[in-house]
Amino acid sequence: MTMQNLEALVAEEDELNSEAPNYKDLIETVISSLAQNDSAMVNHTQDGHLWKFQYGSVEVFVQLTGETEDDLLTVWSPVLKLPAKNELDLMKKLMEMNWSGTFETCFGIFGDRIVVSSQRAVADLSATEISRTITLVATIADDNDEILQAEFGQE
Repeated sequence: MTMQNLEALVAEEDELNSEAPNYKDLIETVISSLAQNDSAMVNHTQDGHLWKFQYGSVEVFVQLTGETEDDLLTVWSPVLKLPAKNELDLMKKLMEMNWSGTFETCFGIFGDRIVVSSQRAVADLSATEISRTITLVATIADDNDEILQAEFGQE
């Protein structure tokens, strides 16, 4: 192999590696593997893409603001409506769970709901990270929503 051929091969490989993954397609692949009862829906706007799907007893939302390095992937799932019974104990429980049992996700408040969420910049986002993020949010929400509703939910 000549030096010229080697340089051309390296340039071709660099070009292939520099192509940004199609995050929209990757997200849709993950959602199609998790969504139950053909529940996946998507909304495309100038502000990005928003997906919603059913996983167990929860709805999961996935938002992609775009595909530049500065854009965000946000995944969330509501688990409890506020106000709740004994909110001080609820907040303490959620903070303890955030420390020990939510991995890269966390419990938070979004509007009038307790949600499980994760947010990450698109820069250097891999297919594995997309899959892990969506799966973690969906699983942690589904594993905890009924327990939290039983203990803290309003009748």
